[in-house]
Amino acid sequence: MNYLGKTADFMKSRFGKQKIVASCTGVNDLLKDIQSQIDTRGISLNRVGIKNIDWPLKVYDQTNGFQNTVANISLSVALNHDIKGTHMSRFVEVLNNIDILNPQIILSILSSIQTKLDAESSFFECKFPYFIWKESPVSKNISPLKIEAMILGEKNRDETEIIIGVVVPVQTLCPCSKAISSVGAHNQRANVKILVKTKKKIWFEHLAAIAEMSASSPVYSLLKREDEKYVTEAAYNTPKFVEDVARDAALLLEKEDGLKCYRVEVESHESIHNHEAFAWVEKALS
Repeated sequence: MNYLGKTADFMKSRFGKQKIVASCTGVNDLLKDIQSQIDTRGISLNRVGIKNIDWPLKVYDQTNGFQNTVANISLSVALNHDIKGTHMSRFVEVLNNIDILNPQIILSILSSIQTKLDAESSFFECKFPYFIWKESPVSKNISPLKIEAMILGEKNRDETEIIIGVVVPVQTLCPCSKAISSVGAHNQRANVKILVKTKKKIWFEHLAAIAEMSASSPVYSLLKREDEKYVTEAAYNTPKFVEDVARDAALLLEKEDGLKCYRVEVESHESIHNHEAFAWVEKALS
């Protein structure tokens, strides 16, 4: 009580009695909803919202049921030309109601955003570290490999689209370097990004496997000497440009049932060049 009294005395001396009374008794009158005011400039905005908020979540795991992660999330809506702004806090209120991600929850998030913000279109973007437990090729030691998983959602009135994807580290070995060198060939780590729109469930693990099968070799968290020998020789015997990786991943994706479209992006962190090499391809299947 003494602390509150001192605080009140300070506020009176600093701001005056009249303002203190107003702040305590007329809060609702003073807190104007500026965002809901009319805007007369006639410009609609494609997206407004919050970006890069980290959120603890559970995600489904093909092997263990689920795993805990921290997701980086962006939420937004389309804003009509006659509305001044959106209410950013309402996006976070929607997140407060979720603790696990699945397709139904994402649909619920998109619908809730539309309802709370009276918007025609809503958008959801989420990326998070996802661990796949992998067995090393010879010693059979099991260790976790971190990939990046992502989910993108968009709802326009009654039409909803969800895209899932992964970014997977792999190894590439240059076919040209191998062909022109009497010993060895330059090799490096690369990232394969796969995004798909599908009619049925597809696991992150499955997309990661497609990325790894398309490369010169997978990468591992734990390798003993016998594993290193195997991986080195496997990559040397399977030289690939980024173009090869992108095309091989595309061919594997086109064999999948239920895919509506895909996009493959490959980026190689070149070991002997002062640049990255990349290739990407996208295609609608149905």
